[in-house]
Amino acid sequence: MAIPGSTDTAKSNPFTFNISLSVLNHLGRHLYRSFVTVLGEAVSNAWDADAENVWIHLDTVNHNLIIKDDGHGMSEEDFQNKFLKIGYSKRKDGERNSPEGRPYIGRKGIGKLALLSCAERITIISKTTGADYVGGSIDNAGLDLAIKDDLSANEYALGEWSEDIFRPYVEGHDQGTIIHFANVKGGIKNTVGYLRKVVALYFRFSLIDEGFNIFIDDEKITHEHIGDISKKTEFLWKINTYSDPYITECLAELKETEELSSTMNIKGFITSVEKPRHLKIRETEERLTVDFFVNGRLREKDILKNIPSARVVESYLYGQIHYDEFDDGDDPFTSNREGVAADNPSYQLLLSELKNKILPSVMKRWDEWRRSHREDGDPENTSLSKPQRKSEELYNAVSEEYVQPIGKPSKRKIDDWIKSLGDDARFNFASYAECFISENLVRKYIEEKHMPLSAEAQEQIGKYREKESSAKERGNISIDIRASENPLTYLSMDDLAAFVDKKDPIKESCLMRDSREYKPMRDALMHTAILSHAAKMRLTSVYENIKARVNTLLAGKE
Repeated sequence: MAIPGSTDTAKSNPFTFNISLSVLNHLGRHLYRSFVTVLGEAVSNAWDADAENVWIHLDTVNHNLIIKDDGHGMSEEDFQNKFLKIGYSKRKDGERNSPEGRPYIGRKGIGKLALLSCAERITIISKTTGADYVGGSIDNAGLDLAIKDDLSANEYALGEWSEDIFRPYVEGHDQGTIIHFANVKGGIKNTVGYLRKVVALYFRFSLIDEGFNIFIDDEKITHEHIGDISKKTEFLWKINTYSDPYITECLAELKETEELSSTMNIKGFITSVEKPRHLKIRETEERLTVDFFVNGRLREKDILKNIPSARVVESYLYGQIHYDEFDDGDDPFTSNREGVAADNPSYQLLLSELKNKILPSVMKRWDEWRRSHREDGDPENTSLSKPQRKSEELYNAVSEEYVQPIGKPSKRKIDDWIKSLGDDARFNFASYAECFISENLVRKYIEEKHMPLSAEAQEQIGKYREKESSAKERGNISIDIRASENPLTYLSMDDLAAFVDKKDPIKESCLMRDSREYKPMRDALMHTAILSHAAKMRLTSVYENIKARVNTLLAGKE
């Protein structure tokens, strides 16, 4: 039985798809928010076309932009059936590399929408070797009207291109493509210096591959454009022996470096700056982050935002994670080409590797390295107690007063002396604070209870006062030293204990027994002596007893 409407013979005029231009908007014509994204699409196209050079010219007064390359260029057929064909993919036949062997960056063929919609008028011309230029002009106001009128793609023709606007750029141009953007939307607000820095940061293939160069206003972009960032960089972690001119030349004099390994076929580096503010690129709102690259192109800025740990170390980090195999399967990128699809399995695997292996190693070492260089570390790292960490930070701040200027002959020796005191200072500073607080709390307790001074205590206080008076005379000091004339301030824990814990120290455990054991180490500490390991252990253990007994007193328990 025949299907209604069918025929056994082929129609001479078969039905065909007729795509409305409004599809361009749905595909993402207005999704491209970043000027850098536009540069990225043009530079990526040049890379895929095996260009050796890309020249970017900025007219910041008239907000015009010119991007020129010396790639293979396009014939009339290429221009119509490849460039202007939205959705045309270089990979449709399974090819992954360009004729010269470069891994393709372009994928879906809709990235060109960024180019075709970022200015009032976009004019493209291109030529292959020995041929004439072909091209046309797109007026976005006219394209908007065509979309509003629901025209189909074959009803909208590109405008003619003018030789005048290209005359300064065609001389010596044997092959390749030139794109002129007239009146870029939002204007070209960024400075040339800023764009050079951004290109150096985000277009790594231009720095890694010696056969590909990017010029902005005729100045070649190199790793030196981000050299000022390296001066504030302290530590480096290389992942799977990653190599990069920025690392070998700009980061040659770091304080510490470490190699990290991963079973995943990823490479890259993570670095740490001295202070979080150093991550901000001067005169811009741009901030350095740990970014994700595929085939040398930035695909996800600040990849760590997807695995936040809320640890302080994250605010010091920047770097790059390169994972070229990520682009081998189904399209993993978002429709606006400015990020990665969050639910992509390969991406989730990468995030897991960073979260569970790479970052824990970085965080642990970061704290150790920062502390070894007398800088504040990670307060959430429990390898040190909170008092010890705060004591170390205080020591670091005070010791800075004694660090010698660079070039001073004695600098290395004195720096070594300061470094050698670090561990003891951490212990002594914390122990002094414990002495200060516990003894003054006991004094407050005695005052609160109106406990009378014994004859022995008064005699002891008299001796201390006389000794202090003699010392003041020898030192020619006439000012008051103590903030209060309270006689209790002359008594240390062993004297104070007799007031608050009236037990026989020979027969019973009490504050007096602990304070007598405490006193010789406490006195050495107060005289800034460096304690032996055994003394440190004993002081720590006996203070735990004292702290417990003082807390019992303060709680009002007998």
